[in-house]
Amino acid sequence: MSVEVRGAADHAIVPGRSRDFAVLADFQTLLADIYQLDVAYDVDDFVITDPEVVGLLDENGRAVDEKLLIAEREGQAEVALYLEAGVVERLTARDPLQRLDERNLADFWTALEGVSHFAYYAWNAALEKPVRLFEMELQAEVDKFVATAVLLARQSGRLPPSLHQWLFDLPRFDRNLTAEELDRYRLANHYAAKYCLKLAQALAGSGLDGAMRQELKHFYRLSQPLKIRHIETR
Repeated sequence: MSVEVRGAADHAIVPGRSRDFAVLADFQTLLADIYQLDVAYDVDDFVITDPEVVGLLDENGRAVDEKLLIAEREGQAEVALYLEAGVVERLTARDPLQRLDERNLADFWTALEGVSHFAYYAWNAALEKPVRLFEMELQAEVDKFVATAVLLARQSGRLPPSLHQWLFDLPRFDRNLTAEELDRYRLANHYAAKYCLKLAQALAGSGLDGAMRQELKHFYRLSQPLKIRHIETR
């Protein structure tokens, strides 16, 4: 059964939200270029920044700066990507695609994770492929590393040797996570770290060349069990 994706909060998107989401659309374009994707939906049509709206859509949900909300029923999926307004405003003022540095790196990772979740879900839904939460988290962690490496290579011509450590060794997990959620995030971090460590040397050397593009395209399209197998055997 096909899944049609539509905005979950169309009736409530306008109040309290900035209309300038071009930077988020550019993040989606960046991922589409890296993984050679054709995503049928534009992320900026699904963004909400009003915390009151997200509270209505996700009652009793954790208060975080980014979350993808999905409600599936009868072959349709209502989707909304919440991003804290300040994150969007700061990224709009200091665009990482023009210059990515310590001043916008954290916001870039926050927003890119949301865009990654949206693009991965929407792309798979169009192909009638089910997606698990762990799978989305794993792919988002890989996306953050690869997109950061690609941007830094374009802007400075080099990949910082500490990038892998910044992303995978330093993060702290929310104390409000349930045991199940914590296990999911830790496992996603573990497997993404293992995979990206193998990518780092090639990205630092030849960058996003033909072989790397083919590897990333292949990995993106694998199911969750095959992603894990690929990481363990690559």
